[in-house]
Amino acid sequence: MSDLPVLVDIKGKVLQITLNRPDNRNMMNHEVLPAFREAITQARDNKSLRCLIITGSGNSFCSGADFRSDIHGDEPCLPHESILNFYQPFLSILKIEVPVIAAMNGHAIGGGLGLALVSDIRIANKNSKYGANFVRLGLHSGMAISYMLPRIVGLPIANELLYTGRLFNGDKALEIGLANYSLEGVEVIEKAWELAREIEANAPVAVKMIKRSIYRGFDWNPINAAEMEAHCQSRTSEMEDAKEGIAALLEKRKPEFQGR
Repeated sequence: MSDLPVLVDIKGKVLQITLNRPDNRNMMNHEVLPAFREAITQARDNKSLRCLIITGSGNSFCSGADFRSDIHGDEPCLPHESILNFYQPFLSILKIEVPVIAAMNGHAIGGGLGLALVSDIRIANKNSKYGANFVRLGLHSGMAISYMLPRIVGLPIANELLYTGRLFNGDKALEIGLANYSLEGVEVIEKAWELAREIEANAPVAVKMIKRSIYRGFDWNPINAAEMEAHCQSRTSEMEDAKEGIAALLEKRKPEFQGR
């Protein structure tokens, strides 16, 4: 397999994007995100595209932000703007006109779950872990997760998941309506391609227009929500609890939050 951080594979009128840093659990960092942006641009510019599949290599779909790297980058901008810029490559999926399938071959945590939520169809690995664990790190959620999750799984379930930061397996993702399917690992990408081929066979303009109508009916606007969340996440990231939460994560211990 290529050593590129993101792989692009086109078969017929279906394009597959694969996050390709399995040793780093396909985390979001300044190596993966620019390459992902280029892949999404390639997909958006492909006028014959009928369906897009997004997946990961190894045991993770995407494990969220890499806290060992500086997510704020080098460009001079306000703190919340740098966070929003960091998430922007994943949020650009929202501009894809054709159906997007998240083939969640492995774990999808934090921003990795956000990557799944901006997709249209989600296929889970029944043995993997999923969740928005931000509060366990002392952080506000990001990437519009607090906006999208209630609209996908319902308010009571989203409240519980966001307030606890709990992780859950693929079968639970299916049960609560987050995933369309929960399968054994090897079957996830196979099912994604089966669905993609089924979509590919349909009238392309009709599919695009139906996708547009669905999200207009929901008044779907994660971009605005992501900007609001970036403000909140930037403020919480300045607190002692966030420093403690991230340190505890990297040191593999239980955090001791002080509420400051």
